Amino acid sequence: MVSVGDNAVMTLTPAQEDTWLVIPLFDEAQVVEEVLREARAYFPHVVCVDDASRDDSAARARAAGAVVVRHPFNLGQGAALQTGMRFVLEATDAAYLVTFDADGQHQPVDAAAMVQRARDEDLAIVFGSRFLDDRTRPGWLKKLVLKVAVWLTNQQTGMRLTDAHNGLRVIRRDAATRLDLRQNRMAHATEIVLQLGRTRLPWAEHPVHVLYTDYSRTKGQSLMNSVNILVDSILK
Repeated sequence: MVSVGDNAVMTLTPAQEDTWLVIPLFDEAQVVEEVLREARAYFPHVVCVDDASRDDSAARARAAGAVVVRHPFNLGQGAALQTGMRFVLEATDAAYLVTFDADGQHQPVDAAAMVQRARDEDLAIVFGSRFLDDRTRPGWLKKLVLKVAVWLTNQQTGMRLTDAHNGLRVIRRDAATRLDLRQNRMAHATEIVLQLGRTRLPWAEHPVHVLYTDYSRTKGQSLMNSVNILVDSILK
């Protein structure tokens, strides 16, 4: 893999040409162009699923070079992911897809490293984990809620993950064909782990840096998403 410095851009290679980013999109007009600019320096192929945004997120994503698929009604992140994965599987011959957030919390360099690891180790799934190193600073309360949610997910799925609700994942095509997400809200995070675990295909976790920005905190994503994950995990 190409070495990347803080201000460098990874040189595109054929390895990225067979990978698509799948990005759920809802009211992210303020940041989506910058997120896509950075992501497309690593991955030229991106599909954004606009989940009935109330702003011009879709237009901005399209202007930034993404393919945009739109839901006429807001269906939730799980539904957006399912739509995006279906698009990649039916409209492209991609070998890998990467689920990626639109709010700037995920780092494209982490996604690229995860795809490379999937290739090198013949892995069907690579889960991003913010708890395998100390780069991510979620705050003690958010960390506690996420740890409880991870414990619940591991109890439900029989897997042993350290960060079961991280939206950054690499999924090889054969694994993606076996996904059929029905949970539209945050419970889809547990559902996707459960369905991928049932494939019995090889998987691993990879350390990633989740960046909590002023923007994401202003939107309430720092803690409320964690609480939603926990509640949905309990109710599922």
